Amino acid sequence: TRTVHWGVPTPLQKEAYTRVLMGNIDLSRLVFPPNTAGRTVESFARRALWDVGLNYGHGTGHGIGNFLSVHEWPVGFQSNNVPLVAGMFTSIEPGYYRDGEFGIRIEDVALVVEAQTKAGEKPFLTFEVVSLVPYDRNLIDLSLLSPEQIRYLNAYYETIRARVGPQLQRQRLEEEYRWLQRSTEP
Repeated sequence: TRTVHWGVPTPLQKEAYTRVLMGNIDLSRLVFPPNTAGRTVESFARRALWDVGLNYGHGTGHGIGNFLSVHEWPVGFQSNNVPLVAGMFTSIEPGYYRDGEFGIRIEDVALVVEAQTKAGEKPFLTFEVVSLVPYDRNLIDLSLLSPEQIRYLNAYYETIRARVGPQLQRQRLEEEYRWLQRSTEP
């Protein structure tokens, strides 16, 4: 899921979108111990909104599977979900909704993988985002992002270019390729 704005966003829309993106990035790049419950790390997706008194009234993510449905229990970030282990797929989807005005949702699908850490006896975990779709640059206020969040965003865009760009070129989708290049500039 990607929220886009086809016109000129209001300052509130832009700030809210950026804060939702910040939460998405912060949870996506989190390193955590094995068997950590999703509910334990869920607040990382909400912190940037909480910092300014905003919140969302839905879950932060759910398991992704092929047996039950796209919303496959028991993986996720709620109190009744199982601890996260390598190999699980989950969505990471913070949002923000202002009744009667606008809504924002940024959803990525992520795989729980072992993290590359400098020290430690047991491997820690992190997320590998497997969704390869740029975010709406028109809605991002770069001044709100930390240097780490910008580095993450640039690395994510490099991954999109490396994996999706050649496929678009193979299919001779030049207009789409040019859009992808513009949308994933550092």
